[in-house]
Amino acid sequence: MDINQLSSKIIGAAIEVHRTLGPGLLESAYEECICYELELRRIKFERQKALQIIYKRKRLDCGYRLDIVIDNKIITELKSIEKIEPIHKAQLLSYLKLSGQKLGLLLNFNVSVMKDGIVRLVNQLEE
Repeated sequence: MDINQLSSKIIGAAIEVHRTLGPGLLESAYEECICYELELRRIKFERQKALQIIYKRKRLDCGYRLDIVIDNKIITELKSIEKIEPIHKAQLLSYLKLSGQKLGLLLNFNVSVMKDGIVRLVNQLEE
């Protein structure tokens, strides 16, 4: 499955979770439910994957965790906040850069309509 098809399936899972639960819950509840939706769709994923930082050729474990990494291709960060701020986008772009992944999804479930809570970011990897 290509990365765009996979992205569409993830967004579909998020919309289903939001349609069922609505806004206003804790991020952890949405994480449980979206992981269940991914299982139902037979999509491989890792939860709370450790992200090490390489600083001057030294690997450092600084305690960063990626909410969900899907099929080792897409970083998915979940939020349940009033609105997505530039710092949230910057954080996901940093995660993309540090991990070497190309695509990230920022999903904010604290919205009336889920499509308003979706941000898709692409890491412009140097060729």
